[in-house]
Amino acid sequence: VQLVESGGGLVQAGGSLRLSCAASGFGDDYAIGWFRQAPGQEREGVSCIRSRFGNTYYSDSVKGRFTISKDNAKNTVFLQMNSLKPDDTAVYYCAGDPTGFGCQAGSTLRAAMWLYNSWGQGTQVTVAS
Repeated sequence: VQLVESGGGLVQAGGSLRLSCAASGFGDDYAIGWFRQAPGQEREGVSCIRSRFGNTYYSDSVKGRFTISKDNAKNTVFLQMNSLKPDDTAVYYCAGDPTGFGCQAGSTLRAAMWLYNSWGQGTQVTVAS
């Protein structure tokens, strides 16, 4: 299993960025999650998508501003981040859950974090005020 992230950077508040996570080595049903961690804070589950059914999840802090999607042909998951705020500043990680159960309705990504056993290297997102 391999996860390679790209797309971080510096942006002004109100701007947009798109993160990419190229995934390889998974089976037919898996989930890709995006997590973030700011200095001195716990890792937060931001969004996830399940490969088989396409169901998605967003944390309350990003709902309505971030959109997760996937390109099956390229085995790549995208996180489109709009209306960025300084509070969105963090290192963003994509992670893989080989069961798919880590992204489903009624469950927060934080509760399912233990299912994500492969992680990318992280990409820095900095939002300037």
